[in-house]
Amino acid sequence: MVNYQTLLVDRPRAGITVATLNRPDRLNAMTFQMFDELARLAAEVGADERTRVLVLTGAGRGFCAGLDLADAATLPEMTAAAFLEGQETWSGAITSFRRLPKPVIAAVNGPAAGAGFSLALAADIRIAAPTARFNAAFIKIGLTGGDCGSSWMLPRIVGLGHAYEILLTGRLVGADEAARIGLVNRVVPAEDLLASALETAELIAANSPLGVRLTKQVVQVNVDAPSLEAAVELENRNQTLAAGTQDMTEAMTAFIQKRPAAFTGR
Repeated sequence: MVNYQTLLVDRPRAGITVATLNRPDRLNAMTFQMFDELARLAAEVGADERTRVLVLTGAGRGFCAGLDLADAATLPEMTAAAFLEGQETWSGAITSFRRLPKPVIAAVNGPAAGAGFSLALAADIRIAAPTARFNAAFIKIGLTGGDCGSSWMLPRIVGLGHAYEILLTGRLVGADEAARIGLVNRVVPAEDLLASALETAELIAANSPLGVRLTKQVVQVNVDAPSLEAAVELENRNQTLAAGTQDMTEAMTAFIQKRPAAFTGR
């Protein structure tokens, strides 16, 4: 792994990379540097054959408090062209995790606001501690409620009604409400948060790499499929592709022999 200034990255278990946003004194608020490092992280994880699943979390009491106020103070000074260029960079960093061909789990240990909220939305699975809080903070500082992909991702996770309310009001959504509306998969005790995320990551990593990759992609595509027929056609092609792999043969052999499969990604 390359060296990062705002992230801690390690591999605590086989096939799993954990990236921790590491500015705990600022509730892991994002700097322009952190955006750049998140984009580098996504690219590196995507190219790393050893990583099957990525877990994102925050150091200390927060997941990510959004854009750091020091960097935010420079926004009104930017020209429209400079702001647009920056916005494209920042949103690209966040949505890179949505595009990542490997599953991403967000272990949300505290406030997830603004761009931090969008980062949590970009994960495929969200597990929260009771201290987790979510809000579209951008609407509170004179910007819009849609930022870094939130207006696309949130309705697909919680539905239009909840998405409109959350994005228009900027109000805080607590962990219990987040679980009730489907914003997070589940809430676990704070001391169990990372272990729960790792347990889920291990269940995913135990499956064939291609099968996992195609599953993530087919869900993303078929959530907007124009018809059942179009969705099933893509599923059929994926199944045919996966059936021709060595991992499919290994999975069947391991099942018959009652042993864990040893997948190679081939």
